[in-house]
Amino acid sequence: MGTIICQDCQQVIEDYEDEKVTTLYGTCPTCDEK
Repeated sequence: MGTIICQDCQQVIEDYEDEKVTTLYGTCPTCDEK
């Protein structure tokens, strides 16, 4: 199970299937608009 977290507001953007438990950082749509 993997999780994508917004690097600006720390909100969980999405969970995805993965063999390992991983955390990726991205930017969510609300922080992207700023």
